[in-house]
Amino acid sequence: MINHAIKKLIAYGLSCRLVEAEDVVFIRNRLLELLHLDAYEEPAEEYADGELESILAEFIDYARQKGMIDTLYHGDPDLFDTRIMGLLVPRPSAVIAEFWRRYRQDPAAATDYFYKLACDSDYIRRYRIKKDRRWQVDTEYGALDITINLSKPEKDPKAIAAALAAPPSGYPACALCRETEGYAGGPRAAARQNHRLIPLDLDGEPYFLQYSPYVYYNEHCIVLNEKHIPMKISGAVFDRLLDFVDRFPHYFIGSNADLPIVGGSILSHDHFQGGRYEFAMERAPVEREISFEGYADVYAGIVRWPMSVIRLRGREKGRLSALAGRILDRWRGYSDPDAFIFAYTGDTPHNTITPIARRRGEEYELDLVLRNNITTDEHPMGVYHPHAELHHIKKENIGLIEVMGLAVLPARLKTSLGAVAEGLFLGADLVNNPQTAPHAPWVESIARRFAPYVGKDRERIDAILREEVGRVFVRVLEDAGVFKRTPEGYAAFDRFLRGVS
Repeated sequence: MINHAIKKLIAYGLSCRLVEAEDVVFIRNRLLELLHLDAYEEPAEEYADGELESILAEFIDYARQKGMIDTLYHGDPDLFDTRIMGLLVPRPSAVIAEFWRRYRQDPAAATDYFYKLACDSDYIRRYRIKKDRRWQVDTEYGALDITINLSKPEKDPKAIAAALAAPPSGYPACALCRETEGYAGGPRAAARQNHRLIPLDLDGEPYFLQYSPYVYYNEHCIVLNEKHIPMKISGAVFDRLLDFVDRFPHYFIGSNADLPIVGGSILSHDHFQGGRYEFAMERAPVEREISFEGYADVYAGIVRWPMSVIRLRGREKGRLSALAGRILDRWRGYSDPDAFIFAYTGDTPHNTITPIARRRGEEYELDLVLRNNITTDEHPMGVYHPHAELHHIKKENIGLIEVMGLAVLPARLKTSLGAVAEGLFLGADLVNNPQTAPHAPWVESIARRFAPYVGKDRERIDAILREEVGRVFVRVLEDAGVFKRTPEGYAAFDRFLRGVS
């Protein structure tokens, strides 16, 4: 009975403080209106601590029976249940006021409140996120994080590039626009009635703080520009990243690069990503200290990482930003044919940077990851991109999250790697099975590791596969590195560094 679902949902709202006792009748009547009902009979049962997924499933079953999902919500139950949850979330002004009230006590208390709200309101669908496959693999670069994403569809690099080139259209112009707050959604846009934003000023520019609905790591946040303008790495970006970690010292923040192939999935809207998580890159040590004339007060070094990373650290934000700007300016126009680095093909730029900022006690730290998106006939998706032999595991862009050491792998791998493990256990033919055929050459190259466990230990086969996926991810990052970790690569890196002035 729908009355039971209504009572359960209100009890859920009360338990997580989305709803106060004074709101109960008001919220109940709003739910009746949404369901096209004009009467309610209070169930005798008492409900507490109900699971939100099952509660919303009762609403969805009722709406399907009444034909509402197909006729009013384009056949998408997410549009329906998000509208329901939107009734329980405080208005933006109330959320903003509470955030800054808590911030005055402690920045972490403010983000704790805001993150809990994003979860309790079902903006972050925890019951879906927990279905993602996650594990760590020990490598020569430390413990890398691997996740098989089961809550977000893949994006092809060509589609990402096309989105960047397309003129803004529609309302909202993209999934990151601040106009998504409270938006009902539709066939091409997600519903966001339960979505809230916190306005921020970063180095004099208006931005908004929100959380990612996909939370690839703890408190995965997004900081988006008030305006729908393209990504652009510049000296101003370094200032804004450092301003953010000044305001939220318990969070890191970084930016995807601003060019196709080496950028993120949305290049058409200026934004950053951050959160409360320590990635392997942050733990990676400096393997060689370097210095820059005029910046004796800034510690600098090359990070021991499969990609090409310059680390800067110091007490003065302005000094870090100024030096980072000089490195960026040098890299934008830098070519070294001997290392197959070309700044331009005609008028098309290739060089950019993926920057990451964090606090180290009283000091600020910037990691600058050098990127290049040149393509060739041999590598049409990018020379410094996962090469074709790795596409069975990862062919998507290597964005900020991967750069820092977390592989976001596509949902297709859940099924195909499961089929590989089962085939190995049974000694089956992997080449002629469509699910396993793309992985067959890779599995053959590591077959000796599985041989002792065929027909004996399926769990050990699964564990070895996870380890080997981690090793593939290392190769993915190495492919994305512009200066290879070879004597020739180190010499080429030095040639670049000598020109920073």
